Amino acid sequence: MIDAAGVEHAPAGPDGRIVCLVPSITELLCDLGLSTQLVGRTGFCIHPADVVKTIPKVGGTKDVKLDRIRELAPTHVVVNVDENRIEDVEELARFAEIVVTHPLGPLDNPPLYRLLGGIFGREQEAEELCARFEATLAEVAATARPERDVLYLIWREPWMTVSRDTYIARTLELVGWRTTPAESDERYPTVELPHDGAGVDLVLLPSEPYRFRAKHVPALEDLLPHAQVSLIDGEATSWYGSRAIAGIREVARLADELSRG
Repeated sequence: MIDAAGVEHAPAGPDGRIVCLVPSITELLCDLGLSTQLVGRTGFCIHPADVVKTIPKVGGTKDVKLDRIRELAPTHVVVNVDENRIEDVEELARFAEIVVTHPLGPLDNPPLYRLLGGIFGREQEAEELCARFEATLAEVAATARPERDVLYLIWREPWMTVSRDTYIARTLELVGWRTTPAESDERYPTVELPHDGAGVDLVLLPSEPYRFRAKHVPALEDLLPHAQVSLIDGEATSWYGSRAIAGIREVARLADELSRG
């Protein structure tokens, strides 16, 4: 099994002890049946709530407590290129095997399931997740939807959005939503409103990383009166792993609802 860093991993065996520093992958590991082998997780690893509450916290995704992880004696630490700091990963590699992940779009989920299922002896569970994922993709693709130009805001003060070279943008593409700007040198560019929203007909306000709420909608409607403004579940668009199955379905549901006006 070869991870996103090109490193080949041998099967871990039943005695593998896992620390996961990636919230969505902590949930995936649980859904693969590996919760009893999870010995550490970040404070942002919140799903499934009834399971992770018993797993020790080791800090955040970018401020991990290295000494605490060392105490937990993991055999493997699961990290992500975007979520975790290279300095922390290099230090962790001194005492544990590092499994690097880097999903760039929804279609990277089945390989992710198979990577972790293969390393940790959950091949059958991984294939079951792959089947569910493929069925969801087929279900979503079966409905023709109008293409829309979308501004997906992730922050305010300043306003920030996502480039098309992100997992979020590629998730939105599944329902015909094209993110603005069309080109950007940054993955998460700052935008000036109303100028940079002139060509969009839909503004999406997610629940994370900035927690947009209903009270924020009127301000965007005033700034961009030509566009429809809607809240959206940020986990549905940005969480890869097993949550992507329900997430893609939720994005499609919202797309259908908004297209009806």
